[in-house]
Amino acid sequence: MNTKLIDSLLNTLFKSKNLLIEINDSSYCCKEVGPYYSSVGSHIRHVLDFYKCIFNGLEKKYVNLVSRERDQRIENDCNCAISEIEAIADKLKALNDIDLNLLLNVEDDLGNGNITLQYTLAALLAQANGHAIHHYAIIGYILDRLDIEIEDENFGYNPTTPKNVLKNTKAS
Repeated sequence: MNTKLIDSLLNTLFKSKNLLIEINDSSYCCKEVGPYYSSVGSHIRHVLDFYKCIFNGLEKKYVNLVSRERDQRIENDCNCAISEIEAIADKLKALNDIDLNLLLNVEDDLGNGNITLQYTLAALLAQANGHAIHHYAIIGYILDRLDIEIEDENFGYNPTTPKNVLKNTKAS
């Protein structure tokens, strides 16, 4: 059973669902925060695209991280994004008994053109989780600039962040 990994992935994924329940479509789509002028929705869509690439290539053992769907509905509509989060969560739950050492060829562009590397499924899922947390941190900056507070005080922080750092950051 892959319970610990899958539960960790679901915990991170559901942070975005909880966020979307708290904000409205206007805040979700707002692109007024510099320096990149991206929206919360564009980051959520990007995180979900990563997972969709994994599931689109899993059966063939070839995952193309360059070829993403970039579905604008997910980027612009909280409810559409929530539906996609739930669909991905169901697919993650279905991985509970799969061999996490399964080898996958993963194509990505690391800055000098496309390259294909071999990953285990576990490593790719762990990368997806870290990737999500990284984008949640960016979302945290956007929300801060929009003066939107959310309930999850740990949103955007890596689980390895020392608790005293979290406390000092929040006290500032």
